[in-house]
Amino acid sequence: MAISLRVNGRAHAVAADPETALVYVLRNDLKLNGPKFGCGLGQCGACMVIIDGRAVRSCVTTVNDARDGEIITLEGLGTHDNPHPVQRAFIEEQAAQCGYCLNGMIMQAKAFLDQAAKPSEAEIKAAMAGVLCRCGTHVEIVRAVQRAVTARA
Repeated sequence: MAISLRVNGRAHAVAADPETALVYVLRNDLKLNGPKFGCGLGQCGACMVIIDGRAVRSCVTTVNDARDGEIITLEGLGTHDNPHPVQRAFIEEQAAQCGYCLNGMIMQAKAFLDQAAKPSEAEIKAAMAGVLCRCGTHVEIVRAVQRAVTARA
């Protein structure tokens, strides 16, 4: 069955079962490497995408559930030469070690900052708490989100 998806501003028709996890279609069919398969249970956040402005875990979201939304992946935020301000802040703060969680961190931060004008450190920590990082770069991640807030002011 062909399912229409709008990803990073482009329309795609994919041959997938409607109950297929979105992360598989993004990675395998559309060849997007931003969303990572982590836990497969919606707990770690490595597979995060933004659908209609909301951070969503694509491992527990079916293509059927996503087909009417505007899906943004890490690849849709910025480019190598012109990164999104959140991406730039993460680079400047060196907020990654292994980088596996980075997709989820950046996508969660982007969706959060689109809704929060001047978040406090506590609000940032609460917003980012659901995305897991095993390397322990949490301090740098919070600083990167704070830097992104300052960059847009």
